[in-house]
Amino acid sequence: MATLRERPYNRFNFLVDLGDGNTEGPDAGFAEVSGLAMNVEVIEYRNGNSRENETMKITGLARVGDVTLRRGLIGSLKLYQWINQIRNGEQNALRTVTIQLLDEQHTTVVMSWKLLRARIVRHASGPFNAKGGDVAMEEMVLAFERLEIE
Repeated sequence: MATLRERPYNRFNFLVDLGDGNTEGPDAGFAEVSGLAMNVEVIEYRNGNSRENETMKITGLARVGDVTLRRGLIGSLKLYQWINQIRNGEQNALRTVTIQLLDEQHTTVVMSWKLLRARIVRHASGPFNAKGGDVAMEEMVLAFERLEIE
């Protein structure tokens, strides 16, 4: 699915599927996605009888960070309902969340990130300010177990 080209893609054309197959409408419209990252640990090891004075580097566990999604507050309770399922221990509360980067014409998915076994671990609204003119925002933080890039 990844589409190679010489010029980098813009970062402002993207779709978010929260695991329900919907990328249209206000429930799927996010202003910002941050934290898409993966690290692989390196374990250093050396045998006591090794003839070299350096350690071997062994590949360890892969770890993913949390992903933060922000959007304007639209009065939808779907995110709250999802975090409520998680805190109530429902079996089907884990989802596969997909983030897709689009080309400039909004027609072709040029790259996608799949967050496997994702769950909301933080949901926040605000801050609110009576003197401000900004849009009211809500934010959710997703913890997930595996990142796949296509």
